[in-house]
Amino acid sequence: MEKGYSVVVGIDEAGRGPLAGPVVAAACHLGEQVKITGIDDSKKLTKVKRERIFQELTEDPYVSYGVGIMGPEVIDKVNIFQATILAMKQAVENHPLTPDYLLVDGLQLPSEIPSKKIVKGDTLSLFIAAASILAKVTRDRLMLEYDQKWPMYGFKRNMGYGTREHLEALKEYGPSPIHRESFKPKALFACHN
Repeated sequence: MEKGYSVVVGIDEAGRGPLAGPVVAAACHLGEQVKITGIDDSKKLTKVKRERIFQELTEDPYVSYGVGIMGPEVIDKVNIFQATILAMKQAVENHPLTPDYLLVDGLQLPSEIPSKKIVKGDTLSLFIAAASILAKVTRDRLMLEYDQKWPMYGFKRNMGYGTREHLEALKEYGPSPIHRESFKPKALFACHN
């Protein structure tokens, strides 16, 4: 806990790299009474462990969190970096408590609230690691919903990342409404315009 601050919030995001879907950020505060085990960088956890910890985080009365989501239309309008900043700010705004200090994974967040950028923060801060799990599972669940609407892209397997299967589907079907036009592999999208 940062000295002299009572509501320290960890912030992380999921989904900066995919070709489709939103970027999702979470802001998380863990009360001293929280006894959840296994919290770690979401990328280091199995899907089963992430889901278990996500459920515990969202059900624990001593955990408070907010989520921010910026869709492809925002990403295309302002760029992925700015959309990530907007998602993080929205996550802080949606946090039920008013944070007095922010720990941010990997980037400097412009904010009136004092903050600290921590490179590899999801491995160094429990609060950021918890936020990384909340962001990742929230985004994965959205991508599973999108897979129901557009199963041809294999979102349930690739979560919107540019796998071979996904790129081949783009070549065959063109982009869906949740594809990021600004990320387009130009040759693939060109024949569908």
